[in-house]
Amino acid sequence: QVQLVESGGGLVQPGGSLRLSCAASGSIFSLDDLHWYRQAPGNQREFVAGITRGGTTTYAGSVKGRFTISRDNAKNTGYLQMDSLKPEDTAVYYCNADASDTRAITVLHNYWGQGTQVTVSS
Repeated sequence: QVQLVESGGGLVQPGGSLRLSCAASGSIFSLDDLHWYRQAPGNQREFVAGITRGGTTTYAGSVKGRFTISRDNAKNTGYLQMDSLKPEDTAVYYCNADASDTRAITVLHNYWGQGTQVTVSS
């Protein structure tokens, strides 16, 4: 089984920065496409950013130019660097990824992390 564990959330003032990490562990063989989503209270979960294994990135319009997604394939870890944070960025941030495990290396399954809270407030 593969687990995704997010870390790096917290409370930050408007204009500040945070760096989220998403570490894959367990019987992982390979981490494929990786995405970050977020969900604010009363809202639906929304796409934030995505990165392929080869490094191609996509961003939601609301975070483009402020957030940067990256990954370290050797560590099976993804990152989300968040700069110029705004109060409207406040949400629980979730990591989502396709991955194969050592029992079936050619089969990709989709996994979610448990989420990490990001609060932007003065």
